[in-house]
Amino acid sequence: MKNVLIIGAAGRDFHNFNVLYRNNEKEKVVAFTAAQIPGIADRKYPPVLSGKLYPDGIPILDEKDLTTIIKKEKIDEAILSYSDLSYVEVGNVAAKVLSAGADFKLIAPEKTMIKSSKKIIAVCAVRTGCGKSQTSRKIVSILTDAGKKVVAIRHPMPYGDLAEQAVQRFATLEDLEKHKCTIEEREEYEQYVRMGAVIYSGVDYGKILEEAEKEADIILWDGGNNDTPFYKPDLMITVVDPLRPGHEKTYYPGESNVYLSDVIVINKEDSATEENIEKVVGNVLSINKNIKIIHADSKITIENGEQIRNKMVIVVEDGPTLTHGGMSFGAGYQATKRYGGIAIDPRPFAIGSIKETYAKYPQSVNILPAMGYSLKQIKELEETVNNSSAEFVVSGTPIDLNLVMKINKPMLHANYELEEKGNLDLKSLLEEYMI
Repeated sequence: MKNVLIIGAAGRDFHNFNVLYRNNEKEKVVAFTAAQIPGIADRKYPPVLSGKLYPDGIPILDEKDLTTIIKKEKIDEAILSYSDLSYVEVGNVAAKVLSAGADFKLIAPEKTMIKSSKKIIAVCAVRTGCGKSQTSRKIVSILTDAGKKVVAIRHPMPYGDLAEQAVQRFATLEDLEKHKCTIEEREEYEQYVRMGAVIYSGVDYGKILEEAEKEADIILWDGGNNDTPFYKPDLMITVVDPLRPGHEKTYYPGESNVYLSDVIVINKEDSATEENIEKVVGNVLSINKNIKIIHADSKITIENGEQIRNKMVIVVEDGPTLTHGGMSFGAGYQATKRYGGIAIDPRPFAIGSIKETYAKYPQSVNILPAMGYSLKQIKELEETVNNSSAEFVVSGTPIDLNLVMKINKPMLHANYELEEKGNLDLKSLLEEYMI
């Protein structure tokens, strides 16, 4: 029997196991490793999810001990199973695996795509923070207006009790409380709920699909990071960011998404140079010459934004976009500049894990990443905001932070919506493919 190690980050790794290894008697998954997200190692993939071949469950270990684990457990094959890595980072992981004596493997996306009885639209990206959520919300609105019952399924974010999180359904704000959602989870679920849509997430995506199919005409796969879809799409859309030109050819598995897609959405063109837009178009067409391209702006507004003119503002941005997404600003910072606010440097006020985040991701200067993977971290984020010298808070996250924190300053929200331009838009595309 071959000994297998799955290198992951609490998402793609569990899906790969469920589809390819859970009932596989020829290969034994000795352990998972965990990276990217704080606090997700030193757990166990529980027996209720791991199945009859793993009655004791499977340990989840820290990736920093990768080579030691491979040698100690006599691993034959290590499977890279998480996303948004540069090709250099993929190569670095491969070098560690190979030097420790194991084979290094990537799994073809189609081998883990589950086929649905319903139509599937997949929205993916080449990097974290390209604007998948804006694109997905627009698609849900168009299809709902056309009389379709759309159910979204989000890429996994199981950072708590894995057994309890196997299948999660969110239809009300109370469901977010019921499932003890982190800030990162709320950032993906809350806006669907507010627009009256249902969204699923969890760990077991076979069972999740079974539940979603019971109430959907069309299922929208809302991808995480730049991962490939867990379901076989009838229409696949990938969002590209001209603020990070070239990343569509240098990040794993984002480039695969360009190869696999029917349509590319180039978002944020109103914030990008024409040179970078043209570079992205050229790169995309060099990968997939037959792909359709939608050009779009990310329209950012703040209701009553005139209040912050010439005021000191602490800008809170979507965490993953600024951390492993590598961006130095987001919608909140852009909106603050547009409305004449003065973004302060939050670093002198940072405490605990927030301070550690700045040390790990030094590109974040005049912005505060909305880190909230645990109650302790949410509290540290709250204290960082409240201790700051700012007069206002501008939130660039897609959620109402007042629901999870007690802020001692007036908070304004930066809203951002996809605004297509040119001859091809999502409505005409969906009419052609789906409606």
